[in-house]
Amino acid sequence: MDPPSLNKNISPGNPTKFLFGSARWLNTLHGIFFVSLFSLASYHVASFESMKSLRISPVIIGLILGAIYANSFGKDLPPEWMPGIGFCKDKILNVAIIFYGVKLTFQDLFQVGLGGFLASIFIVISTFIVAFLLGKYFFKLDFELSLLIAAGSSICGSAAILATSSILKSKSYKNSVAVAITFLFGTAGMLLFPLVYRLGWLPINEDIFGILLGATLPSVGNVAAAGAAISEAVAQNAIIIKMIRVMMLVPFLLLLGVFASKKKHTGGDYDRPMNVQRKSQVIIPWFAILFMVTIAMNSWLQPPLEVVNAINHGDKFCLTMAMTALGLETSSHKMQGVGLKPMYLGFGVSLWLVAAGLLIVHFIG
Repeated sequence: MDPPSLNKNISPGNPTKFLFGSARWLNTLHGIFFVSLFSLASYHVASFESMKSLRISPVIIGLILGAIYANSFGKDLPPEWMPGIGFCKDKILNVAIIFYGVKLTFQDLFQVGLGGFLASIFIVISTFIVAFLLGKYFFKLDFELSLLIAAGSSICGSAAILATSSILKSKSYKNSVAVAITFLFGTAGMLLFPLVYRLGWLPINEDIFGILLGATLPSVGNVAAAGAAISEAVAQNAIIIKMIRVMMLVPFLLLLGVFASKKKHTGGDYDRPMNVQRKSQVIIPWFAILFMVTIAMNSWLQPPLEVVNAINHGDKFCLTMAMTALGLETSSHKMQGVGLKPMYLGFGVSLWLVAAGLLIVHFIG
């Protein structure tokens, strides 16, 4: 028997149902609206003075609030709303990644010179390799979790983790663990680096210290906060170096898409490949390509600052919605058995980032 049409028996006299179809679509909108309310609450919490002083973004607060709800009242969440929550975690996330490109211009590449550009590439590639190998082969974490932590640590924190997860289709609890690890060690670095500079433990000038911050801290927020705590000059250099690392997200996602398509072609999962042949389907992360298009448009059109700020605010809200939805799909029983190994990996990667950053500073300085 054929399933009923989504729009069957819907009268044009009911505008909402006529536009959006059956109750299934209305329930999806309920899920989206529910995530939006949590995201607004995250912005409110982030406006507290204590949160401002710690530079905690509403993006992270959204993840925490979503996870708290999922592990307390989550059983009361109507299952019909889950498609809307999934829509926020996947589709709205892609929109957030695309408009993340408004933060970047190609002119940024020329401000730091060839040395800064090469330093950024070295940090991204070496950190990714070290983090993945440590996670997969030393700490015996599964492929996806190792890859997620490696992407977040080497490129741009939670944004890279969520973009990677959209290609891997990894489970929500793994994404949450990876975000939590990068947030924890990124925050620690954000607080410790300015202290180290003020104590004079690293006798280097402000320009070089800015490069060190941009090369070692995982997220743009970490870099901006740590740099601003020292001086405007340090913050400027740090952010430029960090933005070059962010640009590496595009080739990384394209390569990951090719890799994922090959895994699907052989019919295996990431940890246990099989030899059954399937129809090959190249996974093209279009949002990554549109991310680069956004950077190009921002570079050439140079929109007014008011427009850029408005887009950045909307982009942060979309990313907050995606992280909130991720938290709402994360329950504690799914994370049982993960243990402390991701924490050990985060600590090991942080040590590598500091060592690699000091190596770069030695050659540049």
